Parts: sequence; C-alpha cells; structure tokens
Amino acid sequence: MRRPQLSTLVAALLGLAAAFAASAGEVQVAVAANFAAPAKRIAEAFARATGHRATLVTGSTGKFHAQIVNGAPFDVLLSADDETPARLEQAGHVQAGTRFTYAVGRLVLWSAKPGVVDGDGAVLKCGDFRHLAVANPKLAPYGQAAMETLAALGLADALRPRFVLGENIAQTHQFAASGNAELGFVALAQVAKDGRITDGSGWIVPAHLHQPIRQDAALLARGRDNAAAKAFLDWLKGEAAQTTIRGFGYDRP
Repeated sequence: MRRPQLSTLVAALLGLAAAFAASAGEVQVAVAANFAAPAKRIAEAFARATGHRATLVTGSTGKFHAQIVNGAPFDVLLSADDETPARLEQAGHVQAGTRFTYAVGRLVLWSAKPGVVDGDGAVLKCGDFRHLAVANPKLAPYGQAAMETLAALGLADALRPRFVLGENIAQTHQFAASGNAELGFVALAQVAKDGRITDGSGWIVPAHLHQPIRQDAALLARGRDNAAAKAFLDWLKGEAAQTTIRGFGYDRP
C-alpha cells in the first residue's frame, strides 16, 4: 500500500485548519465585573475547543442594562443578578427561554492586610476603621447584598457615614486593595482561589444574611442568529466551565 506523501498530509491539515477558521465566529459578551477573571479563562478554553472568539467587556450590571436598552452591540449578557436579564426579557431585549443561572456568588468582608478582619465579621461592630468600601447598591447586586448584610446586623445606619461607594465590584475591590478603604465588601472570586482567601484577611458572609446572588446568563436579541453566541452559552453550561466557576469560589446553581 502506498503511503501518502508528506506534502499531501500537510495540504490536508491546512485544509482542515482553513475550514475550522472559516466556520469560526465571534461573540460579544457583556460580563459582570465580579466574573471578569473566570470569564477570561472560560473564553480561552472556549476558543481552543470551538475556534469561536469571545470578546469580553466587563462592567456593572446596572450600566449594562442601560446600554443594552439603548442598543449596545452585545450578543450575550453574564449578569451579576437574575433580575436584570428577566427585566430585559420582558422588554424584548433577551431571547425568550435562554436565561439560566450560571453561578451563585459569595460575598466577603475583606481587608488587604492580614489580621484585620476576624472570622465572624466582628470588626464591623468594633468600629476600628475609617472607610468601608461598598459597591453602589443601585448598580451592583454585590452592593445590594452588602447592604442587606449590614441591615441584618443592625449596622447599616451607623456605618453609612464611612461608606466609600464603588461604581461596580471591581472598583470596590480596588478601593480595598489599595488601602483607600481599610475594609470592603467584595466578591469571593476576587480574593480567593479554590474557595479560600489567599491574601489579606476576610470573612465569608453567611449566605442567610442576604438574598442569594444568583447570576444569570442570557442570549440577547442581537445574538439570536449568532452561532458563536449560542455555542458560548452551551459551553458555559458544560462541566469544564462549571469546574472553572467553582474553582473561583462560586456555588453551584
């Protein structure tokens, strides 16, 4: 039997690569700021497996809502809550039946310095700090969860004069990481690896102190005919992506 020439094999491989590239598409994804790091890793794995390219834009969920209503060119939304995709669906900006929870977020009271935050958040009551960073609860679900936590502890009014409001959870983390605020309510994914806090000191807020932070994904109206957008959402549901999500400290949906 004659063996194929090397040049023939190379040509065949180049042909397959060209076909793979020709079928690849692109999806524009609006990503809640707390999910920036896992989304980047998921997008990289998605590209390697499918050839599709996911372009990520991070920001606050509240601002994404306004941008999408006003025609922003996003195909997929990875929200920090489940209310925003539902409202967008009611207004006709989300393809019906495409919403699902991809992660459940955890809130952390965190300081960049070791030994500042104790294991049960008692530092909030002792008051030995000047500034507490909180994401704007009108724009960021993690900020809303922080306010619910402080209300449950009976501390919201007493600590309000010390608030430093971040536009989103990324800016809130920046305030705490830079030391401009001694304490901050941030997402566990921002300060942890494999569910454990790796830097500074923190208190993982018990889930019963605030409403669950259910983070929903949705196919936006602009992406309804985009095969790459649908493939990205399918990938997000898959075990590989879910393993990555859990590795960043999120709970299972």
